[in-house]
Amino acid sequence: MLLQTVRPNIVQSIRAFRVEDLMQAAQGAEQHFLYANLTTAQSKQDVLESIAQAFMFPAHFGKNLDALYDCMTDLVHKSGAQPGFVVVLEQLPDNPRFDREAREQLLDVFRDAADYWAERKIPFRCFYSFQ
Repeated sequence: MLLQTVRPNIVQSIRAFRVEDLMQAAQGAEQHFLYANLTTAQSKQDVLESIAQAFMFPAHFGKNLDALYDCMTDLVHKSGAQPGFVVVLEQLPDNPRFDREAREQLLDVFRDAADYWAERKIPFRCFYSFQ
């Protein structure tokens, strides 16, 4: 199985993995598959709005990194037992409005979420690619 080859709580480049294979692996493991295609996003605000829409965050989502962390951790944790997560952030922007620092801040939120779920012994794998 594909997920057995990937550490259970990690944020990494999608590299050799295909989105469809990751989706099928998540389904096979009965884990949540969260996918956001960020091709049209150009700024941090665009990225957060696209993720919120793709992941079906509540309407009160604050569209900032703290709110993203809360939605990826505490809000989900309070909804009941979780089987695990496979998250794909495809085509993160690479431009002056969403530079390397902004990307690292965003990915740090997902790294923190991976740590949060690791403490609860729930797998959380996040894969990303750049435009």
